[in-house]
Amino acid sequence: MLFGIGIGNINTTKRHRFVGLTLGNTNTGKSRFQREEERIKAEISSNYKRTKVQFFEFFYFLMDYLKTVVPSQLLAERGSNLVVINPGSANIRVGLAKQDSPFSIPHCIARRTDQFSKLNVQDQLLNSQVTTAQHMEREKAYDVIASLLKIPFLDEEVGNTSVPRKMGRVDGYNPQNNRKDGAFTWTDIHVKDLKSSVPQESSSEKSVVPESSVQNEGTESKESTLAEQKFREVIFGEEALRISPSEPYSLRRLIRRGHLNISQHYPMQQVLEDLHALWDWILVEKLHISRQERSLYSAILVVPETFDNREIKEILSVLLGDLCFSSAVVHQEGLAAVFGNGLSTACVVNLGAQVSSVICIEDGVALPNTEKTLPFGGEDISRCLLWTQRHHQTWPQIRTDILTKPIDLLMLNRLKESYCEIKEGELDAVAVVHSYEDAMPAGSHKTRLTALNVPPMGLFYPTLLIPDLYPPPPRSWFHDYEDMLEETWHIEFPRRSDMPDGIYPNTNAGLQMWDNYPFFPMKPKKEEKVGLAEAITSSILSTGRIDLQRKLFCSIQLIGGVALTGGLIPAVEERVLHTIPSNEAIHTVEVLQSRTIPTFVSWKGGAILGVLDFGRDAWVHREDWIRNGIHVGSGRKYKDSYFLQAQAMCYINS
Repeated sequence: MLFGIGIGNINTTKRHRFVGLTLGNTNTGKSRFQREEERIKAEISSNYKRTKVQFFEFFYFLMDYLKTVVPSQLLAERGSNLVVINPGSANIRVGLAKQDSPFSIPHCIARRTDQFSKLNVQDQLLNSQVTTAQHMEREKAYDVIASLLKIPFLDEEVGNTSVPRKMGRVDGYNPQNNRKDGAFTWTDIHVKDLKSSVPQESSSEKSVVPESSVQNEGTESKESTLAEQKFREVIFGEEALRISPSEPYSLRRLIRRGHLNISQHYPMQQVLEDLHALWDWILVEKLHISRQERSLYSAILVVPETFDNREIKEILSVLLGDLCFSSAVVHQEGLAAVFGNGLSTACVVNLGAQVSSVICIEDGVALPNTEKTLPFGGEDISRCLLWTQRHHQTWPQIRTDILTKPIDLLMLNRLKESYCEIKEGELDAVAVVHSYEDAMPAGSHKTRLTALNVPPMGLFYPTLLIPDLYPPPPRSWFHDYEDMLEETWHIEFPRRSDMPDGIYPNTNAGLQMWDNYPFFPMKPKKEEKVGLAEAITSSILSTGRIDLQRKLFCSIQLIGGVALTGGLIPAVEERVLHTIPSNEAIHTVEVLQSRTIPTFVSWKGGAILGVLDFGRDAWVHREDWIRNGIHVGSGRKYKDSYFLQAQAMCYINS
């Protein structure tokens, strides 16, 4: 069993004639694979004109090796110099491929600015006011959800209804999450003069684990000498979110609604400079990889499906040019998620903080016309939670402003994770809400929250989640004629002699799976104005094959932070089943349980892909990128290695 993929025994005695393998022990300290890899590479390099068939014989030897190696041994051997980076709108997940889980750090940075001419949040001028029509649509959506959940309508008095209602209480218990009632504290923005430059970085290092760092920061700030204090120029991660609005800092989010956060107020060059600064800080402070050591490491970039070609190329330039990695490869989140859960075919539903996406994977290859992007996510559910409580007058009389006080959004996200779930009946909870006034300690307010099952239902009724905050960047900037992705439906796959005829019909024909998929010219990625159930159904039905459709409807995979919401899996199954048209011969819908934490499954899949990618034909080398970049028609496209993934999955499935 390799990473959850069932692989049977295999006889290796009759293959790989060109290699002349000897699998016996030697007296060196290297592993069997390391010895064979070095010898194979030496032999292949001497054969300048090796054929495509020889390459795949080499590839299949590697796959045979994977069937006998222990996964932990493989990760230890090949994952120690691979850095996996999975950026998102709210958080970035970074770690070495050999780690069990990554560091998850808020994807933002705060820079000191002129106190008299600043915006404490860079994007606040971009946000729009909710219109009257949007308010009406939201209230209609609430009433539709209320009828489904058997709870009172929005403006219905509890005592005026004669219909018996189900009652439920949370009281801080959600089996999906641990309860966190502790208050956040303001970030100490001053550097202590200890005759060293270390305190600035070491203080910022606490951003990943707020519950343990909060008390330390409060104590340290009291001990500092005011006369010797000076402002920290840059603050990273969660500490940037906990800066008081009255302080001379401007918060910048690097990705907004699934794209680089480029606007008239935040030009591309600044976005890339901030991205470089944050990622460099993470590499140094979290992974302890100095700039001088970067040439010994390679980067695996796991990008959201929302990214466009120019965005991928700009980030590659940061990785290879500024951060000085020796090489890099790009994978998409949906494909990585399939590998992270040990699957080959699935409909991957990525529920992120600001964007949700759907894409279908067949035998380890993404089907290009199945991709759907929805402009809402977990942060919209948190904002809806605040609106619901204010409408029911259960929210304390405090100034909660997630636009100018990002610390309030941290609090709302925590309340959502602890109390919100999808279930029938009235769902109430007694919770502690905190108020954060400028530079003052947090105030605690015990209150009874109500209708906690309504906000998550906004995934299926998106008019409940008004996207007035964080509108997407202008799309004209991303127009790019150079395609970063491989055109997999035109690839020719050589036949492996011991594989069934159904996999490779002949040596010159492509995979059968691509017969029904015409070439689609590159076009800007658009967002769908539908709910989650409609997006999943539309994505799967667009495959056009009933056998594949039935398989995908029974292989739905939920990833991302919102996937941890209690009751979401049965809700998705029920809503999708009711959305399938009656003329379709499909009667079963199933959401697969994730084998790892849904938040990290794409990162884990990227680590596995990096470890399994022995040939590295799709990797971009630093010297090549700096010197040449991408040349259309040159025969070497820097892609997300669909080619190697398709080969691996076809072999495994055989």
